[in-house]
Amino acid sequence: MLRKFLQKYLPSHEAIRNNRYLARFGTFFLHPNLWHVNRRSVSGGVAAGLFAGLVPGSNPVQFAVAALLAVAFRVNLPVAVAVTLYTNPFTIGPIYVIAYWIGTLLVPGDSAPFTHPPGFDWSNLGAWLRALFEWALSLGKPLAVGLVVLAVGLAIAGYVVVQLAWRVHVILAWRRRKARRAGSDPR
Repeated sequence: MLRKFLQKYLPSHEAIRNNRYLARFGTFFLHPNLWHVNRRSVSGGVAAGLFAGLVPGSNPVQFAVAALLAVAFRVNLPVAVAVTLYTNPFTIGPIYVIAYWIGTLLVPGDSAPFTHPPGFDWSNLGAWLRALFEWALSLGKPLAVGLVVLAVGLAIAGYVVVQLAWRVHVILAWRRRKARRAGSDPR
């Protein structure tokens, strides 16, 4: 069901080839796995997106990193870019706190005292982002190590979860089909 939903909204290979913006990159974006929906490609796209979502910077930077990872590993590009959206102004603070905590466990002697992140302010979003960036820099090495470990851990976990969920879905579909062919519908 998810596969049909994704295929409905993903562009066709011909549409990609004829897109004037993507044509500038030649065959860079034309590998079939970048656009096909299969278990390996989607799970790899989720892993690339989860990893790129923790790259410091704004969404365009994370989108670019996710796209480069998707092209390098030949995994689903739209899924990789879309998954990076799990980091946003509402989630980045708690994620950085978790990354800092992980970093202090791995680098115990080199930790700066923890200070709370700046409070979110809709009326002055630019100043809040600047203050958040300065707060993250003040945490230093434990945050950097924690971000790398958390990014790799999330990527591995995302890959495994999608692989398992896809496999379970296929097995259940096989069983439903077998039951229908036998004449008894289990629904």
